[in-house]
Amino acid sequence: MKLKALRLNQFRNYGELELSTEHRVNLFIGPNAQGKTNLLEAIHALALTKSHRTNRDREMIRWNSDAAVICGELDRKHGECRLELFITHQGKKARLNGLEQRKLSSFIGALNVVMFAPEDLEIVKGSPGVRRRFLDMELSQIAPAYVHLLTQYHQVLMQRNRMLKQAGVSLSGSENALMDVWNEQLARYGTKIMQRRQNFIKKLEIWAERIHSGITGGAERLGVAYRPSFETADFDDEATVFEQFMIKLSQVKDMEFRRGTSLVGPHRDDLVFFINGKEAQIFGSQGQQRTAALSLKLAEIELITEETGDAPVLLLDDVLSELDRERQTQLIETFQSKVQTFITATGVETVSLERLEDARLFRVTEGRVVPG
Repeated sequence: MKLKALRLNQFRNYGELELSTEHRVNLFIGPNAQGKTNLLEAIHALALTKSHRTNRDREMIRWNSDAAVICGELDRKHGECRLELFITHQGKKARLNGLEQRKLSSFIGALNVVMFAPEDLEIVKGSPGVRRRFLDMELSQIAPAYVHLLTQYHQVLMQRNRMLKQAGVSLSGSENALMDVWNEQLARYGTKIMQRRQNFIKKLEIWAERIHSGITGGAERLGVAYRPSFETADFDDEATVFEQFMIKLSQVKDMEFRRGTSLVGPHRDDLVFFINGKEAQIFGSQGQQRTAALSLKLAEIELITEETGDAPVLLLDDVLSELDRERQTQLIETFQSKVQTFITATGVETVSLERLEDARLFRVTEGRVVPG
C-alpha cells in the first residue's frame, strides 16, 4: 500500500497544500510547531476519520475557516483509489473514488496506517484509556464492522449513564423496564466487542513476542494479556460471555446507582504486559517499557498485513530521537523493506539517513512544505 499524493485544504495551519509522496520514505524536517505533525495527523484522519491528537474534529479546521478537506491518492494491492474526507463544524463526510459513503465505517479500512508517536510510548505504562484507544484504533482498520459495534455500544452506554445519574437511588416501574433494555443491549454489544478484542490481542501477542525477542537478542519474552472488566469462563462462547455480563450488571447495580455511572463493560477494559513473566507496568524499567511499546507497533504492521493482505503505511512522529541507535536501527530495518513510511524530525541529525533507501526530504516551515 502506498499513498502517492496528499492534498490539504484549510487543515490546521495549512491553507492549500499539494504533495507528491511517491517515495518509499518521506522525511519531514523542521523546528517544532511548524506543521510536521499536522501532516501525519491528516494521513491518520484520512485512514480512520479521526485525529490521533484530539476528539474534537473542529480543531482540525483552520482558524476562521468553515471546513477542512483531506484528499489522498492511494495505490493498493487491488488497484488505485481516491480518498476524500470533509470535516465541517457540523460533522464529517467521506468519499471513496468520488462516491459519498453513507457510513464512515464503510470508508475506514481503505487506507491502513500504523502510527508511532511519543505518546505511544505510554501504551505500556500509561492509563487504561490509552490502551483502549489503541485497541479500538487498530481493530477498526482490520475489521470495519467493529466501528459500528463500538458506536452502538457507546450510544447505549451514554443513555444508560444518563438514567443512572438522574434516577438517584431507585427507578420507577417504567424506568426499570427501560433499564432492562439498556442492560440487554449493553451486554449484547459489549460481548461482541470483548470477543473481538480478545481475538485481536491473541494474534498480536504472537507477533509482538517474536519481534521483542529479536530486539532483545532473546533475553526477554514479552506477553500481552487482555484484562476485561469481569472474568469470563469462555471467550469463544458468545452466550456464556453475555450471560456472565448480565450477572455482573446485576451484582453491581446498587453501586452503579450510588456512583451514577456504568461500572462494567468494554469501556473499563485494560491490557497487561509481561516481560519474563513480570508485569511491565509495575516492574519494567523505562527501557523495557519502551521496547515493549516498539515491539507492539512493529507487530501491528505484521498483523494488519496478515489480516488485509496489504502492508499499512507507517507514520513515525518525532520518535526516532527517542530511541537509542540500536533500537532505531531495528525500527528502520523493519519498515525499510515492508512499508511506505512518513517520518517527522526536528533535524536530520536525529535520523540515520545513511540507512534510508528511496527517501525524499521535505522541509516544513510555517505551514509550507518544500523539497529539501
